[in-house]
Amino acid sequence: MESVAGADADGDRRNVSDAMGVVVLGACAVWALITATVHGGRPEGVLLAVLAVAAGYAAGRICGALAPVVAPAAGALAGLTLTVTVPHLAPGPQPGMPLGHVGATAALLALSAGAACCAAWSTSLPALRLALRLLAAGIALTAAALGSVTGALACSAVLLCSLAAGRMNHRGLGIAGLALAAALVTTGSWAVAGSVLPEGLATALEGPLTRHRVALWQDALGMARTEFLGVGPGRFGELSPTATASPLSDGKPHSAFLQQAAEQGVVGVALLAAAFCWVLYTLWRTGRPTPVALTAGAALTALAAVAAVGNALSFTAVSVGAGLLAGLATARPLTEESPGREKVAPGDRPAR
Repeated sequence: MESVAGADADGDRRNVSDAMGVVVLGACAVWALITATVHGGRPEGVLLAVLAVAAGYAAGRICGALAPVVAPAAGALAGLTLTVTVPHLAPGPQPGMPLGHVGATAALLALSAGAACCAAWSTSLPALRLALRLLAAGIALTAAALGSVTGALACSAVLLCSLAAGRMNHRGLGIAGLALAAALVTTGSWAVAGSVLPEGLATALEGPLTRHRVALWQDALGMARTEFLGVGPGRFGELSPTATASPLSDGKPHSAFLQQAAEQGVVGVALLAAAFCWVLYTLWRTGRPTPVALTAGAALTALAAVAAVGNALSFTAVSVGAGLLAGLATARPLTEESPGREKVAPGDRPAR
């Protein structure tokens, strides 16, 4: 009877989180269409990103239920292979290619490292768990070998957070910390764009960010202040003086938060934040072991941090990878995981 009651409670939690996801992703798509209608923008990019996340999430839920260890391990290898073999995702100078691919490389490798660590926590075989953690470490080394410093740091952070997650009994505190970290990075990008930081700190940050990117952020913030509803999806490039003056510009401000603010206004920013909060909520309420939930949360937070200062979410592979990892980490395996490990962390059991 306890097993049946636990299964019913887990099913109720999944129904609630899935319903929230449908509402949030649906609202993102509808709002993009509304702002495009008002300002004559191009909502195709937003709609494709929403579809990619939804498709990846559904695929992750199915694959994670059927193969909780093999599926995330295969996803990690696929992400690593895609990053290495696809030229558009490789960092470094490429004639004729727009800026922003370094962020996509870092994001995809961070998601791959997170998938490898999730697979490690999903198996009860010590040798296999060690091999999967070595795979995650190898992904970080690959990022360094490709020249992606951001990717190496993000992968290392995910691996360390995953190891620390094994010692946490209350996932709520970890989820709150991840949300705070994402908020701090997002607030920092706004502060740089708004020139509200002390002069010394602003100068120090401008070096790694580049003056060109800061100028793009300032253009985006200016549009957000002028148009409450935004200028329309896909219209930043044609209205930004900095973007139009650069021959290699891809027409984006290289910050998901500021792009939403410029093109879809305050409501767009709120919907983007709601999508991230929905993912964290789903990980908090999932019946999967706490280390799996927190590891996936760390990888998705690393993606959020990269997207706050880069162009990662403009790549379909990254959007699919984010949805896939979230689905894998919240899927309910058809067979029991790691005997003796709790399904939900003590103290985090949802109220009935």
